[in-house]
Amino acid sequence: MLDINLLRNDPETVVKALAKRGFDLDLSHFLDQDKERRALIHETEELKALRNKKSAEIPKLKKAGQDASGLLEELKQVSEDIKNKEVELQALDEAQYQFMIGLPNMPHDHVVAGGKENNQVMKTFGEKPQFAYEPKHHVDLAESLGLIDYDRGSKLSGSGFWMYRGQGARLEWALLNFFINEHIKDGYEMILPPHILNYACGLGAGQFPKFSEDVFQLRLQGKEDDEYGQGFGRFLLPTAETALVNLYRDEILEEEDLPIKCFAYTPCYRREAGSYRAEERGMIRGHQFNKVEMFQFVKPEDDEAALKELITKACSLVEKLGLHYQLVKLAAGDVSASMRETWDIEVYIPSMGGYKEVSSVSTSGDYQARRTNLRFRRQDGNKPEFLHSLNGSGLATSRIFPAILEQNQQADGSVIIPEVLRPYMQGQEVLEPRK
Repeated sequence: MLDINLLRNDPETVVKALAKRGFDLDLSHFLDQDKERRALIHETEELKALRNKKSAEIPKLKKAGQDASGLLEELKQVSEDIKNKEVELQALDEAQYQFMIGLPNMPHDHVVAGGKENNQVMKTFGEKPQFAYEPKHHVDLAESLGLIDYDRGSKLSGSGFWMYRGQGARLEWALLNFFINEHIKDGYEMILPPHILNYACGLGAGQFPKFSEDVFQLRLQGKEDDEYGQGFGRFLLPTAETALVNLYRDEILEEEDLPIKCFAYTPCYRREAGSYRAEERGMIRGHQFNKVEMFQFVKPEDDEAALKELITKACSLVEKLGLHYQLVKLAAGDVSASMRETWDIEVYIPSMGGYKEVSSVSTSGDYQARRTNLRFRRQDGNKPEFLHSLNGSGLATSRIFPAILEQNQQADGSVIIPEVLRPYMQGQEVLEPRK
């Protein structure tokens, strides 16, 4: 959520910043309502002061044996006026909140305007693999190696699902263990959060209300609605970020508690709307996939350093796997609504002739902290401040797995297992085709 004082005092800056996203913002009605709201607050406070003053006069009149009925009638009218104004104020408060909760984050000043066409490749690692033979698609490799059972995964859950088995399950688990051990080595706290979250989590992360249709909603038995009036009470987490950003919701942390660095492993559950493109068959897009998510809570002045750390960590994981990738700084229109800056790590998928994102590293600034009411108090004891939250995939496996198969495939249909994963595969070096 944006700072309301910024909208009041510098609306042009907000409008200009959101225009970089392609977001057309008109603040005139909001600002008129805000003036009306503040005037109403002032009037209500004056009436309450008047009520207190007149209430104090009643005992004096009665003590002096005078008639207080006229004053009681005045008090009744003042109380009625206060009640009416509080009803008006409540309606204005709700309108203001709904408007602000729907605004996206302001992109950082150095983030360029526009959409995907303006994304900037900032770094590449390794060379595109070259093959002296016709390389196979990862689906064909996974099936010939007996790693993935697409048919039975679909039979169990429908299209967009797959099932790991045998060496495929072991390779997936090796990837996750490798990621987890790297984060533990870097001093990050491991968290295993619930997979079923309440509506407040999606709201705090900035995914709701706009993107509430993108998640798998769970309706509570016997309840048609929840306290937010959205028609559902719980949902399956689309990413561990949605849980982690809400860990300290409505709390005030102490400066010595920061930075907080943690990570979580979870499956991610997403409703992928629309049809799949032919080149996206297999594991490129799915309704359930595994991911390890990194997260940091930091002081505002430490935001830039934390973002660089998360980018470096995500890149390091892909590099240790020996995969060719590119690091991309996203343009404002391609940055998610709750973030102010995002860097994508995109791994090369030979069968697609292009790159697919395996990690998005982002900072929300204080946007998510305002939505979750998460603050910290400096050691000097001044007024609590909103802290900054950052996140990054470290990593998602559903595209790393295909990249390993396709980039490391051999002419005989076998696949070389990355060296860093071999300790988790009991020393196995090669995935051999089934006989």
